[in-house]
Amino acid sequence: MESTGGPVAETIQRKIRTGAEPQHLEIVNESYMHNVPKGSETHFRVVVVSKKFEGMPLIKRHKLIYGLLEEELASGVHALAIEAKTPAQWESSDQTPKTSPACRGGFGK
Repeated sequence: MESTGGPVAETIQRKIRTGAEPQHLEIVNESYMHNVPKGSETHFRVVVVSKKFEGMPLIKRHKLIYGLLEEELASGVHALAIEAKTPAQWESSDQTPKTSPACRGGFGK
């Protein structure tokens, strides 16, 4: 499954496809769950399943994805939740993406 949307989501998809060569990729725009204007692309959840992650600790998997999306994270993407799994981990899981908690309003509210 692959979720796409606006231009930021499409850029995220393209960069992860090129850099991580995933067998499975989901991109979910979770911005609607936050106090942002309608149609915003500021909060994302990605599920990436790639052979490139084999033998790689979780922190290095995340660093790989953060590195691919460095420009987006510096210019408008406020939050990025990552599920980075090997194909074997994906096959042995229930394959249901985690959900993010409800927004608490930000700014200490």
